[in-house]
Amino acid sequence: MPEASTAVFEKDNFNAEKYVKNLVQDCVGGPELQQTKQKIQSLSETVSSTLKKHVYENYMQFIETAKEISHLESEMYQLSHILIEQRNLLTTLRDESMLDDQKNIIEDQSLDPNVNEEQQNRKAIQLIKESLIGYKGNLDDKVFIHEGGLIELDSNDYRPICRIHLFLFNEVLVLAKVRNEKKLEFQTEYETKKIAVINIKDLDGVNKNAINVITSDGARMFQCINSAAKLEWIDKFEHAIKFHQLKKPKKAQAPQPPTSLKFEAPQKSTDSELLTLSPTASEMGRVIVENLPPEWLVTAPEEIQAEIAQRHFEDCLALLQKCEDHLAQDSTFHGAAEIGEKIKTLKGSLASVLMHELSNSQSRSLQAALRSSRRPLKLLVEMEKSREACGILLRVCSSAIRTSQRQARRNNLAVSELFFCDVALVASEFLRAFSAKASCTSALIVWCNMELQYFASQLIKHYLTKDTQLEMVAKVVEGVREPCLKLREIGLDLSYHMEGLLRSTLGQLLDEARYRLVDSIGRTEDPWQPYNLQTKTGLRTLLKEFDVLGIDFRTYVTGDTWINLTQATVSFCRHLLQTTESCAYLAKYDSLQRDSEMLIRELFLSQHSIKPPNSLNADMNFVAKNKTYMAEVLLPIAMKRFERIAGKKPDLLMELHTQLRTVPPKPKPRSVYQTDVL
Repeated sequence: MPEASTAVFEKDNFNAEKYVKNLVQDCVGGPELQQTKQKIQSLSETVSSTLKKHVYENYMQFIETAKEISHLESEMYQLSHILIEQRNLLTTLRDESMLDDQKNIIEDQSLDPNVNEEQQNRKAIQLIKESLIGYKGNLDDKVFIHEGGLIELDSNDYRPICRIHLFLFNEVLVLAKVRNEKKLEFQTEYETKKIAVINIKDLDGVNKNAINVITSDGARMFQCINSAAKLEWIDKFEHAIKFHQLKKPKKAQAPQPPTSLKFEAPQKSTDSELLTLSPTASEMGRVIVENLPPEWLVTAPEEIQAEIAQRHFEDCLALLQKCEDHLAQDSTFHGAAEIGEKIKTLKGSLASVLMHELSNSQSRSLQAALRSSRRPLKLLVEMEKSREACGILLRVCSSAIRTSQRQARRNNLAVSELFFCDVALVASEFLRAFSAKASCTSALIVWCNMELQYFASQLIKHYLTKDTQLEMVAKVVEGVREPCLKLREIGLDLSYHMEGLLRSTLGQLLDEARYRLVDSIGRTEDPWQPYNLQTKTGLRTLLKEFDVLGIDFRTYVTGDTWINLTQATVSFCRHLLQTTESCAYLAKYDSLQRDSEMLIRELFLSQHSIKPPNSLNADMNFVAKNKTYMAEVLLPIAMKRFERIAGKKPDLLMELHTQLRTVPPKPKPRSVYQTDVL
């Protein structure tokens, strides 16, 4: 007899059939075979125990490895943080060195100090035009003020974007991008009367020596080489912004306007002095005094810039409105046009900053985004910027909703309820913010339709795919319908649109389910005998199960464990009622009612039309009894269940019930020697 050991089974050329044949040939009689079997069984148990032990050891090693990986991950995070700090430091040093290496165009080319300022200005403009690549503007009538290299920063994370060289003139600010060859390529230009400069507070490790230039294209952030350069740039910007206020076109034989917007109060004159004045001189004096603007209006632009920089938006808007009201009442004083233009530019700057504040909430959750948007929204509405503000708000909400939907799908949460709750939250906040702006309501309707289309496409993609079970389809649709109907409480009805978006897909799924379910009928052979539950406990369990479904089989119980219907009929009762429930939920949509009833009708007729094969000597009276039960008991219960859930009468099923009652089945005459089993 061969010795049973694990070494035999570990060989590469081990053949189980050959091993058993040799075992049978070498063993004499049943006792030896039994002993060999017991040895192999013991080896199997030993191998199983060893395997479990190895699995446990591997599991413990896996846990230890996971702990080590966790510690390593923490160390790698710390190392990454250190490397990021080192990279930022090196980047700062590199940028500063690059700024040091980048010499100014005017300083590199020596200007003759003996010539007058006008000639020096022409020489400087000529040098700048020669150094700029791609610039086609006119600088001949401009006055050069300042230049220098800066680093443009990202306004969100203060990350360096590129090297920029700025040329500041009295009327324009020219921006040029520094290439690797240290060439200056023209990028864009802005009018100085339409820009504002904000001093940004230095933050350790984030940004230093930065200024924020608010232009017609939005806010742009630049970093200077040091604090002294930063202060110089701010001073030069202020000088350029005020420069156009100081310069007036010359007219022949016309009195010149004052050279500054800051007027000194006239000295008090005595009555005797006034009497010595001629009538003409007195009248001219009164005109000059009357044409002087109030001191608070002259300093208002600077105060508004400071309020914007300090984020005191409410005070800033109040001062802007006060200035506009004063200019609307009186604009005859000297410098009124310049002050009005400055106020208009600062109002645009404030709107740009508020738009930026509103857009910055995009990376937050929907609730946080809506909370943070209330302040800029209120101010933008007061500034008559409702159309732009509502567009930004809806874009921010779209991003937040789609992000929450992705997270909900990953966590297997109720995406439909979450989506419609978010839509209701957005609609409520939108109507609150723009309650006085009826023209913005159309933007909300368009946004709701667009978000509904996107939500429906994602719902179809992830939950209503091909071969999805009908029960799951009904669950998904019902999960959409209920929260969608709740939107009517705030005056927003999206049910009809939602039904239209899902109509085609749900119709296809109903057709596929009908073919699949009808094809499954009759696949198992039915003995056409009463159903034996084997035990009383099994019978009681079955009766309780069908009580929940609304079917009482107690009148069909015979004996201790028998039901006087076939097992196929009992199983079909459960199957039909579950299918009817799913179809009834789908039939709440008017466009799907006929397809849902058609599925139930064909499924019922497929089971009802099954006949026993000729080879089976079945009791035709028993067969007729099953068919009668289906037509007279099961179908009415299904109809009531459908009407209760869908809230509609099942016309096709009622028609089918009428047809089956008018043509009762004709049972085969029973033999006098045959009787029911029970």
